[in-house]
Amino acid sequence: MTKDRVLIFDTTLRDGEQSPGATMTHEEKLEIAELLDDMGVDIIEAGFPIASEGDFRAVSEIAQRSKNSTICGLARANFKDIDRCADAIKHAGSGRIHTFIGTSPLHRAIPNLTMDEMAQKIHETVSHARNLCDNVQWSPMDATRTEWDYLCRVIEIAIKAGATTINIPDTVGYTAPAESADLIKRLIETVPGADDVIFATHCHNDLGMATANALAAVAGGARQIECTVNGLGERAGNTALEEVVMALKVRNDIMPYTTGVDTTKIMNISRRVATASGFPVQFNKAIVGKNAFAHESGIHQDGMLKNKETFEIMRPEDVGLAGTSLPLGKHSGRAALRAKLETLGFDMADNQLNDLFVRFKDLADRKKEVYDDDIVALIRQNDTVEDHIKFKSLRVVCGTEGPQTADLTLLVGGEEKSVHATGDGPVDATFNAVKAIFPHGGRLDLYQVHAVTKGTDAQATVSVKLEEDGRIATGQSADTDTVVASAKAYINAINRLIVRREKSAPGDDIKNVNYKDTI
Repeated sequence: MTKDRVLIFDTTLRDGEQSPGATMTHEEKLEIAELLDDMGVDIIEAGFPIASEGDFRAVSEIAQRSKNSTICGLARANFKDIDRCADAIKHAGSGRIHTFIGTSPLHRAIPNLTMDEMAQKIHETVSHARNLCDNVQWSPMDATRTEWDYLCRVIEIAIKAGATTINIPDTVGYTAPAESADLIKRLIETVPGADDVIFATHCHNDLGMATANALAAVAGGARQIECTVNGLGERAGNTALEEVVMALKVRNDIMPYTTGVDTTKIMNISRRVATASGFPVQFNKAIVGKNAFAHESGIHQDGMLKNKETFEIMRPEDVGLAGTSLPLGKHSGRAALRAKLETLGFDMADNQLNDLFVRFKDLADRKKEVYDDDIVALIRQNDTVEDHIKFKSLRVVCGTEGPQTADLTLLVGGEEKSVHATGDGPVDATFNAVKAIFPHGGRLDLYQVHAVTKGTDAQATVSVKLEEDGRIATGQSADTDTVVASAKAYINAINRLIVRREKSAPGDDIKNVNYKDTI
């Protein structure tokens, strides 16, 4: 391996899944492993084979399916764990055993081993692993709180026993960047045989410095970063895969290192891991957060419209996004509003824009985010445009014995139309009924239900967002019957989609709209 190459070791399926509540299904693990393999991750730590039959099966199947990545399993410092791990990865095109033991005073006290007894155990277990696999990684858990002399001693033992990668874990996120760099540098300079192995870093984020510590370790000589998608992991999490690979790409001037990761696939796997783990990505999360490429401030929006590099150090396309977002809110200025109007198909004179801007600011003070349909509504608030589709009646049948059904009657262009439809639940059946009466090409991007008041008779507010060819339409309705509110919100969104489409393609007759159903 060249000295400028940094290996990416992803442990989302092992350490990431250890996050309380983040357990993934077997199928989800296989899918995520396939995505990691496809995006160019060098090593995938697929699980802890001894932990359960499910973990063993997942590691084994991932090992058989992998096309590019090395598949690694975790094992404690005992023969039983190591044997089970070797069995799980035996069918991998490239396999690795990762064995570990806690070496700090706090961790040595748990098995009640003396320094000499632990040193002997390390020699025996690493040797055993190397006899089963020629790719062995060894980790002194809690390395950053292990005595310097003892850490050097046990690393030398592991190297002599056959370890090919030495991982230095900051298990409790205790270290700081300068310490992280210095520790790796000193170990490489001090430990005999260090030049013959790869040093790795595994950083936790308890003090919010995992990514900084990992990059500092690379500067100190580490050539493998252990990380997880979205920074998922124990307690505050781990080094985030997306952060380290983008940092290496963006700051190549001071960190001249390369990885094999295809960064354009970052957003896709980030969203998949968030869904599988049940851990949503915080809005202001670096690289993959909703706001990472969004600008609301008027000054920022004006700068972005003139030159994107004024406020973005990377392109959203580099991580798999379509482009920058300029959400409208109370901090937005006239330039952003004018740009939005142009995308909506409206060309306004300055005096018209000034009048609309005043009303927009008033609305923005009352709403967290102003959507495209809000802008259209402000423009047409004095118009008497009548909805093309109107709700008349709905009857649903649901329960444990399916399929669930919906009998819906709508007025479409003044003409009454009824239909009977089925679905997976009452809301799905209702939406299917709407589409049967009025086919359209809107993709359902959002469906949310909020209770306005407490109690079983609470009024529910339903929000629906549809997207069609870049046009976004939202609908909202409230009713004590959640399914009725859902139907009305959905119809409301379709009516707005019709208005948006009519505005972008003047002259089209909405009565003849018959989009291909793609939902």
